[in-house]
Amino acid sequence: MTHKKHRKGADKQKAPVGPAAKGPAAAAGTPDSPPSLLSAARSAEEAMAAIRRLMEGQEFASIEEANQFLESLLASGGGMLPSLAPETDVERAQDVMYEAWGANNRKKRIDLAKYALEISPDCADAYVLLAQETAKNPYERARLYEQGVQAGERALGKEFFDEEAGNFWGLIETRPYMRARLGLASALWGIAERRAAIEHAYELLRLNPGDNQGVRYVLLEWLLAEGRNDEAGALLESYEDDASAGWMYARAIHGLRTEGRSARVDELLREALEENPHVPSYLLSEKAIPEQLPATVQLGGESEAMEYVEAGYGTWYFTPGALEWLREVWGSEGVRSRRATRDRPTGPAMP
Repeated sequence: MTHKKHRKGADKQKAPVGPAAKGPAAAAGTPDSPPSLLSAARSAEEAMAAIRRLMEGQEFASIEEANQFLESLLASGGGMLPSLAPETDVERAQDVMYEAWGANNRKKRIDLAKYALEISPDCADAYVLLAQETAKNPYERARLYEQGVQAGERALGKEFFDEEAGNFWGLIETRPYMRARLGLASALWGIAERRAAIEHAYELLRLNPGDNQGVRYVLLEWLLAEGRNDEAGALLESYEDDASAGWMYARAIHGLRTEGRSARVDELLREALEENPHVPSYLLSEKAIPEQLPATVQLGGESEAMEYVEAGYGTWYFTPGALEWLREVWGSEGVRSRRATRDRPTGPAMP
């Protein structure tokens, strides 16, 4: 059985699934860390928000017409788009947050987030940053993320949720809310509010089934951890073309749990091993995962293996016979010969 390759998008928010200390707070970096890949992504988002302001109120008959409009603005501006001032308090506060995400000093980031809330208490991203940078314990982190979710709901309005469900994330103004809700889900999982965490994850996928944030990887591990195998199977089918390491190894362990050992389930594991042969070394503790995970993920490489095992180790550990099965299949002659050809980068590095 061969699955079409479909990799995680480069614009996804890295979804935290490990211990709370290695969740969203880990993105904060050191007090004076330089702008990260995350801040670079926010810079791209800021540019997209600026384009959205320029195009608001315009009516285009086609994509080509919209592109011509932007090209004319670039030509008249000497290669630069004109800058429009934000029109609402929420937009002004969000502009402050884009500056905060790019700041290389922790105190400045926090001060800017607090200033953004002075401009508008409906700035969800300000609560996201404060949750990551200032929370003293998991409960405070969850409270701040919850405030961010509430702020995002106020900023967008109930009608927006009714009309745009399914289109979230693609609409720039939804992203602060989506970040806050994913942070809340992770924080709730960390304080053993597991049912609520899973409900938030399902809702995030309802709002954005394209899943730019990678919520499905979090949700899948949570469902397996809770023994909700039927739901995990349904989720696997919903994204059946996903060929990431996390999805393929989860598909294999789900098969072992629900069907037991069989030729079909063994083949699922062989497919996963062929896609990323580095995972067993970490699952079987032959290699240790570093305290700080790599900032980028090399598809098919060790960094992807570390990311998966950090999230999925418990599922394998608590499934009877799973690690022994992995060791046996991984050590088989056919898998060894394929593995020997895969000790090289197999794809681009992704944030």
